[in-house]
Amino acid sequence: MDTVLQALSDESRRTVLEALKGGPATVSELAALLPIARPGVSRHLRVLREAGLVEVHREAQWRVYTLRPEPLAEVHEWLDRYRALWEQRLDALHTEVARGKHERGSTR
Repeated sequence: MDTVLQALSDESRRTVLEALKGGPATVSELAALLPIARPGVSRHLRVLREAGLVEVHREAQWRVYTLRPEPLAEVHEWLDRYRALWEQRLDALHTEVARGKHERGSTR
């Protein structure tokens, strides 16, 4: 999972994953989305491939990339363990904000 999180830490790689969410894409199509040179795009795609987030296959002379959601599901499951903690804190914050609004309203 560390490799997946490392791959997700880069904005360009997240942009590629977002694009692949809509379906397979060629290297050229993905490169058009990023403000970097083609060799940089290839390096990002290699990182995503090594993390298991994308797979590549050849169609004639093109390399076509496809999203692999399984590693993202693993990260989702890991984060779920902490979601209850976040929700409790957000609920407590909501209660405090509501209490503050009520107190300001009753002093007028």
